[in-house]
Amino acid sequence: MREGKLSEDEAARLRVLASRDTGTLAINILMSFGAIAVSAGILALNPSFEIGAAVGVTLLLIGLGVIFAGSEQWSLLGTAITVIGTLLLSGSSIGLFEGQIAGTAFTAFLLFFVASLIQSAFLMALVPLALAGALGSSTDYSRAAYMLVIGEPTITIVAFAVLAAIAYFLSQRLGPAYERLAIVFARTSLLLVNFGFWVGSLWGDYPGESWAHDHPYSGSETGLHIPDYAFVIAWAVLLLSIGIWGAWAGRRWVVNTAAAFGAIHFYTQWFERLGAQPWAIIVAGLTVVAAAVALWRYNVARGGGSGSSGMART
Repeated sequence: MREGKLSEDEAARLRVLASRDTGTLAINILMSFGAIAVSAGILALNPSFEIGAAVGVTLLLIGLGVIFAGSEQWSLLGTAITVIGTLLLSGSSIGLFEGQIAGTAFTAFLLFFVASLIQSAFLMALVPLALAGALGSSTDYSRAAYMLVIGEPTITIVAFAVLAAIAYFLSQRLGPAYERLAIVFARTSLLLVNFGFWVGSLWGDYPGESWAHDHPYSGSETGLHIPDYAFVIAWAVLLLSIGIWGAWAGRRWVVNTAAAFGAIHFYTQWFERLGAQPWAIIVAGLTVVAAAVALWRYNVARGGGSGSSGMART
């Protein structure tokens, strides 16, 4: 408004809309964390998977009944119950199938179906994660250490690049509600693509090796081998291309994601190859500052700001 691009009335209306959206986002975040906590707590009681699945189905049906048969004032409660039931049924199903691909495939389908039915972005974001589990990906935590496991980097990259492209293509042809869900699916898939490149850039990959052996890291050198430097180069090209496309198409989330993983890629390869030497840290810092200045100049040229103070506020 100070720059004369919005009138005072327009700015006031946008503030009201932004405040409403922010409040809704906060409620949804609280509901999602609460649903995760309840589901995890029930599973931590170690019921049989059959009982867990039965409770999940019951809560799922109750939640859907509240959403579609109840009044609007109960819709949030219905959504929370539905999410809890879906998460319970998902976890129990994976247990019933003993972590086999059939369990993760069913879970992905269940999450997708319920997410589409109640238009839940949270559940839709879990669909690619369930599919990644079917490909051997997972996370882990021990004291002061977080772990990311991508058992099949190449297959993960190809599969989720294709899924992200399909979801983005469909988002251009769907109504607003389902467009949002498609974009969420595409964004989560894009994150998994970057995770695949990250792991591949460190150790390379033997595509399909984890499926051919009992142990996912057998180290066998049979079959096709993709060296780590191939991932390093391909990842850099992809990030640059995606970042340029995002800037051209006005996709701020894509640009931010490319920048974030670009920094991760840069620092990972820099210190993996050169080590945390003082001179390496100085050069790395100067390089990032130079990149930031170049991005700022680009932003100014596109009308995004007029000076360093504007950049700092942004």
